[in-house]
Amino acid sequence: MLVTRYKPLIIIILLVLLVSFATYRWWQGPLLPSYEVVSSPLIQTVVASGRVEKVSRTQIGSEITGVVLERLVQEGDRVSQGDVLLVLKSDEISAQVRQAEAELKELATTRRPQAEVDLANAKVQLEQAQREAVRRRNTELGILSAEEREKSIEAEKLARNNLESARLKVASLAPDKVEETKLRERLAALQAQLAKTKIRAEVSGIILTRNVEPGDLVQPSQTLFTIALDGATEIRVPFDERNLPLLALQQKAAVITDAYPDQPFPAHINFIAPSIDAQRGTVDVRLTVDPVPDFLRQDMTVSVNVETNKRERTLVIPNDALSSISGNKAMVILVRDRKIQRHPITLGLRGLVMSEVVAGLKEGDHVLTDAESVLKDGTRVRIEQTKRVLQSQTDPTNSKNELPVKFD
Repeated sequence: MLVTRYKPLIIIILLVLLVSFATYRWWQGPLLPSYEVVSSPLIQTVVASGRVEKVSRTQIGSEITGVVLERLVQEGDRVSQGDVLLVLKSDEISAQVRQAEAELKELATTRRPQAEVDLANAKVQLEQAQREAVRRRNTELGILSAEEREKSIEAEKLARNNLESARLKVASLAPDKVEETKLRERLAALQAQLAKTKIRAEVSGIILTRNVEPGDLVQPSQTLFTIALDGATEIRVPFDERNLPLLALQQKAAVITDAYPDQPFPAHINFIAPSIDAQRGTVDVRLTVDPVPDFLRQDMTVSVNVETNKRERTLVIPNDALSSISGNKAMVILVRDRKIQRHPITLGLRGLVMSEVVAGLKEGDHVLTDAESVLKDGTRVRIEQTKRVLQSQTDPTNSKNELPVKFD
């Protein structure tokens, strides 16, 4: 009965408490997420997409016309200088080489010995003709006619000429002389033609393209293979020209391929173009990759994150808390004495997620995460601090996690 008697009073008390709590919460203002200005390391980066390029390429073709007998390599194969890439049919040239070799052998085994024999015979014939001529000259004129004497003289001259001819022939067929040199030059020319039927790599590198198959007829003007030369691998990136003041030679970068996003690798800037592409509004930058990852391929698409500056320790604020950014000036909604006010600040380095505050805030200040809030200055608020946990800002694949912590 006692509870029944005081029940209206209890209800009134509860309503008063509820209204008082609601009024207090209304007086405190809405609960809004905020960031705390903290001191932290900061890395300023510039991000762009580019492609993998070898420093140079070479095109391989045939010096002669022929039919492809065998293709020994394909795209992606690594070749060394001198490796055979392609074999052409060579039956006709091989036959000509064998014929030239046979002629050279015949010279050494038959023609040269025969010439020496002919020279020896010519000497014997000359000696005999000389003796016959002397004998006839010493015979009285009445015994031999003048015509017979003249014949002996002519025979001696003919034998002498034959001897000289035999000597010249032996000289021309002698080792390393005219005839052998001519045959060796012809053999060398044919062997060179035969060698051209095996198309070899002139440089070491990786086969990028092949444009030939067995049975194809190839011409000297055709490009059969393209080889990316071994050596430095570069990444070519067109950066927005607005980033040019931030870029410098030897700056470090983190690179990630679209194909292998979980395997970043380092690079550094080795070239900045002296001119701007007027149509695209970009400046071409080349970065050297060393060491080169095994998975890297020609023309791969990559994301490049260049480290342009950094602070070991500085005041930082998340970028999404900034508004009205103009140069190094920006606005934030500062929470002070539980009331909000729009407040100008001066920025320093700009990172991917965080920016440096060089003036306008101090460590421990709180700013609203919603920089575009429509609440008026002076509005009382309660803050729910959003603590941002950041990984390395040089890795564009890193994620951010937000952990809400309430403050009444």
